Amino acid sequence: MPRVRLSNRVTSAEESTGRIVVGSSVLRKSELHSSVSDPVLDTMNFLNEVTLRYPEAISFAPGRPYDGFFETEEVLTHLRRYLDHLAERGASPEQVRTAVYQYGPTAGQIREIIADSLRRDEGIDVRPESIVVTVGAQEAMMLAVRALIRDPDDVLLVSSPCYVGITGIARLLDVTLCPVPESAAGFSLSILEAAIRDQRAAGRRPRAFYLVPDHANPSGSTLSLADRAALLDLAAREDLLILEDSPYRLVSPGAPVPTLKALDRHRAVVHLGSYSKTLFPGARVGFAVADQTVVGDDGRTGLLADELSKIKSMVTVNTSSLSQAVVAGALLAAGGRVSELNAKAAGHYGDAMRWVLDRLADRLPPQRRAELGVRWNEPTGGFFLGVTVGFEADEAALTRSAEEYGVIWTPMRYFHPDDGGRRAIRLSVSYLSPEEIDEGITRLVAFIDAETRREAHA
Repeated sequence: MPRVRLSNRVTSAEESTGRIVVGSSVLRKSELHSSVSDPVLDTMNFLNEVTLRYPEAISFAPGRPYDGFFETEEVLTHLRRYLDHLAERGASPEQVRTAVYQYGPTAGQIREIIADSLRRDEGIDVRPESIVVTVGAQEAMMLAVRALIRDPDDVLLVSSPCYVGITGIARLLDVTLCPVPESAAGFSLSILEAAIRDQRAAGRRPRAFYLVPDHANPSGSTLSLADRAALLDLAAREDLLILEDSPYRLVSPGAPVPTLKALDRHRAVVHLGSYSKTLFPGARVGFAVADQTVVGDDGRTGLLADELSKIKSMVTVNTSSLSQAVVAGALLAAGGRVSELNAKAAGHYGDAMRWVLDRLADRLPPQRRAELGVRWNEPTGGFFLGVTVGFEADEAALTRSAEEYGVIWTPMRYFHPDDGGRRAIRLSVSYLSPEEIDEGITRLVAFIDAETRREAHA
């Protein structure tokens, strides 16, 4: 029986023995938005699910916090603390009830608490009105990109390799992305300047630059204080906004370098925050600090945060009041000092990173490293490091690694909008015990050795 076209749908009787039954409606994928066919949109699901596919394997893939720091009862304690806080500030029982059961303000109902925490912990001094509370940092990114990118000639620059979430947002919003490759030492101001010049020469407007300046995902690199100052100077000269995404700084050991936003004297930085790593991912609470002045055609002024809130009202309406309450309770308990709340976790992750680096050095001494074409960087914190290998690190190689050697990693090419990273892998150190790291690195080295020999004889 021939197919009959019904608008965007297809019916097929001859496929009744397959996935499609007689009389069913079928959408053509080619008629959906092109982003759904882009492999980058499969990446986030892969990162969340790959470990579950091979439960017996040791996984260096998940970029998630260590479960051992979570206590179920603490959620109730944090919630109770926030409700008490509202009552102490004069809220009636009805108002307290509304604060957790009803829709809240689109921009968020805990902005004052977040602003106080940023001032105490990060030296970021902004009014609460400059903050929008979001559904994780992912929504904060989406709101910022949607607000800032006006037309096809506007370009979003991204440090490459970069967090795959920003790449996916660009695809969903049909935003032109310009990768700015990191050098071997990490961020390079000269490469960024060249990218800006090239985009302008092509008739496009570089609008914003996205980067993770502290222990970046996936590379683990950190921007020095001197490079931060130079980047801010460049942004001021070039009329460029910076989207600063920094979820790992307060779960890393040692005194952090000041955020770009804390150093920002020209309101060139939109700071994207998340409590997924510092508190817990299940809350799905993040925020954007957007204190830039926006002037309307009528001469009226407001804040970029106001514009982000308008967009948010049409995307998620508001961030869960219950989640905000739990996060606020945790911040109140710590006196706003997220760094103190995470002191133990930062030590744990720092030890895990050092353990992985030491095990790699033990299992791959310099001569063997050179023979296999292997090298890696040495981050001082965060969850991730990159390992260059001597073979194509694609999904087929990952499948062999998981099934034959019982170890999982993430292909670095997932994080390269410029099609790079084909011979590199990302290792996450946050989720494993020292014993699992020992065994996992042993298995990984065995896989690298076998895969390198396999490619040499192909």
